[in-house]
Amino acid sequence: VDLDTARQELEEFIPHVKNISDSSIRKMAGRDLMRFKEFKKQGVAVKFGRFTQKENIQIRKNVEEFLALTGIDSAEKLLFTSRYPEDKDTIHRLKAEHHFCEKISEGIPRPWRLIYYRARKMFDPNNYKGRYTTEEKEQLKKYQALHGNDWKKISELMSRSNLSVAMKYSEIKSAINYGAWTEEETQKLLSAVKDVMRRKLIAENPSSLSSLEKSNTNQDLWIDLEQLQQSLPWTEIETKVGSRYWRQCKQKWNSILTRKLIRRQQLHRGTNGLRTKITLIKRLYETRAEDASEVNWDELSSAIGDVPRTYVQSRFYRLKVSFVPLWKRKTFSEIIDYLYENTLPELEEKL
Repeated sequence: VDLDTARQELEEFIPHVKNISDSSIRKMAGRDLMRFKEFKKQGVAVKFGRFTQKENIQIRKNVEEFLALTGIDSAEKLLFTSRYPEDKDTIHRLKAEHHFCEKISEGIPRPWRLIYYRARKMFDPNNYKGRYTTEEKEQLKKYQALHGNDWKKISELMSRSNLSVAMKYSEIKSAINYGAWTEEETQKLLSAVKDVMRRKLIAENPSSLSSLEKSNTNQDLWIDLEQLQQSLPWTEIETKVGSRYWRQCKQKWNSILTRKLIRRQQLHRGTNGLRTKITLIKRLYETRAEDASEVNWDELSSAIGDVPRTYVQSRFYRLKVSFVPLWKRKTFSEIIDYLYENTLPELEEKL
């Protein structure tokens, strides 16, 4: 399949495919396209977001079966082959002979790359070493000064995972404020988000510049741009804000977005509020989801009234806290069943 055709066919399964590099498209055409088509025949959609418990169990099963098939004696050797230079050639040969890519992703409707990264996170013994000591933090700063953002090298030196050292450095590289956001910090965040949104919109649609310039007076434009929040470069925004690390910036932006929308649509008041709760419970029950990560929150957001997914998630949180006794001891599906069987009739009667 040529590159343009592959990109076009993948777009059916991955909406943001136009932002993916040519080299990644070529890999996905080989590793994922046929899998995605098979899942489509089964009526199964390609998924993103947090992995479910069922998917984690399937990954563990796939890895264990591949180890049994090849005789490789540990998941660490299989997934972190570079740590075992003396066995590297043999392991690479066994992976090729026994179709590692297909085997590791069997039964999981996600891009292969995400499954592979998830498996590495699950089986990396360096991933579960607890809090960083003061000495380790100083060590991390020293290694970063020497090696830059070569997290693979730094992870080997510190016996921590790549992701762990990268995220920890993000937290400690500057004086981070953990208190309430100041007005100055909030304005820096809004300015940083607007800057990256402007750049992204112009890259995708140059004619959007004139409408974007109106955003100084038209604050509703921020709501219309909510769909871009999933792909915002949060580490860049973190640098622009200066006093908060990226996860704080993302959480604050989500809360700002939700507040703006609530003020605009007033979905939390009166009969509108009751209808929103009723629709949310019904839609959640219809999904038959066993875990929150199985819910398509974006689709649910459209059903509620074209609101941000964070708004819908916060409404669900308030529902379970307000109406479900001992909700912390219940599974996700048990909470939904309780809301549907007990809370929904009360809300409908009240409406």
